[in-house]
Amino acid sequence: MPFLNNLQRWAEDRPDDTAVVIGGSGLSWSALRDAAAQLLPATPATTVLAEPNSLAFVEAFTAAMAGERRCAVLDPTWPAPMIDDVRQRLHEAGRPEALGPEAGASGEEKLEDGDPASDFLIGLTSGTTSVPKAFTRTRRSWQASFEASIEFFGLTPRDKTLAPGPLAASLNLYALSECLYAGSAFQTLETFDVGDAHAAISHDGVTRLVLVPTMLRLLSERGLTGGVDASGIRSIICAGSKLDARTLEAARRWAPNAAIHEYYGASELSFVSGTHLAAGEPLDAGGTGIGRPFPGVELRILDDEGKELPDGDHGNICVRSGMVSNGYLWGDDGKALRCFDGWYTVGDQGYLQDGVLHILGRRSDMIITSGKNVYPHEVELALAAVPGVAAAVAAGVADDVRGQKVVAGIVPAHGALTATQLKTGLDGLLARDKRPLQYFSLSELPVTDRGKVSRRVLLDWIENQDARARLLA
Repeated sequence: MPFLNNLQRWAEDRPDDTAVVIGGSGLSWSALRDAAAQLLPATPATTVLAEPNSLAFVEAFTAAMAGERRCAVLDPTWPAPMIDDVRQRLHEAGRPEALGPEAGASGEEKLEDGDPASDFLIGLTSGTTSVPKAFTRTRRSWQASFEASIEFFGLTPRDKTLAPGPLAASLNLYALSECLYAGSAFQTLETFDVGDAHAAISHDGVTRLVLVPTMLRLLSERGLTGGVDASGIRSIICAGSKLDARTLEAARRWAPNAAIHEYYGASELSFVSGTHLAAGEPLDAGGTGIGRPFPGVELRILDDEGKELPDGDHGNICVRSGMVSNGYLWGDDGKALRCFDGWYTVGDQGYLQDGVLHILGRRSDMIITSGKNVYPHEVELALAAVPGVAAAVAAGVADDVRGQKVVAGIVPAHGALTATQLKTGLDGLLARDKRPLQYFSLSELPVTDRGKVSRRVLLDWIENQDARARLLA
């Protein structure tokens, strides 16, 4: 039961209230219900959406939830051959690309939720040069996720949520669905633009932001400079990477009445843990802690044999909850989503200390330098605490002597920084054998099209001697 039965309820109880706004155009609850219902006769068993943000996207996505249909949401910026490949794989996975009346797609079908145990969403990992892995989620798992996130984030029907990123990204698609389930107005932009986001916040009564840290920093810092009033925001929800001290400080100054929520999760696992910083609560940035288990989630740290590790020992972050995905339709190499007797992990590494989960990062991101394991996340958090550093990205590059060496890209907060200043600033923050051997001054953060900081992009800049990454002496 994702959200269709609730949508019918909101359409009956509050037909003319706004449900969704995109780029200045909106749909009421009754208009969204009616538009999706009209699409039902032509909606296939498996819908593939690869479109930019639009009301048409929301209508098609809503119709694709009906009965026991399934929907796959693809990034429209992927190459056309990759999108075609995914479509073909989904066709071969057992559901026809189109339904006839004999399969149940008749004009008499109702816009309602199907069997809670049936799968409805086909999630896809981020595509690069290869076909992304595909996994499925059941209707019951998303209902459990909705109930947990509504409780944790305090979402109410009175809230107006702005998620300014692409709906093809799981963070924003979930925010849309969560709002439709909760009867809360949802808003996004056709494409991310700081000015448009500020206008929505200033004039549309936005009370809640859902976004990645890079977007939060842009909105906060430029909002402070431009005098954009964010006092009406009551909640900020961030995911995708750990919030750094500067972003937290800017967000607190810009939106002083907002509680700041930060959570860790994975598409295959849903929510894992989270932390809540109430409005006015002192900032505690710079650490690796990412809060306590989410409602309905049990958490353990296990080694590669499935043995539970004691507090403080590093290992696989494993969860047990009703929100975990079914597994993969394709692309499962036995390592992407592992199960140890009911405990699931995607390979993220971390440790528990006094009930708080600490994130170290993906095992695949780990840098092995002179036999020492170094997680870029540790390096980045330490560098972000150095005076004069606005943001930092760390990665490993091949080295004939050490196997790999740690390098870091720095976005200066103001003026110029030297490698010596950075090295000195790390004293007491990071062990010497984990420190970068080279520093690059960045003119901008290396990010993906979805706004996430990318170590791969940083390495590409360094390898190609891109002007955006200048070696510091």
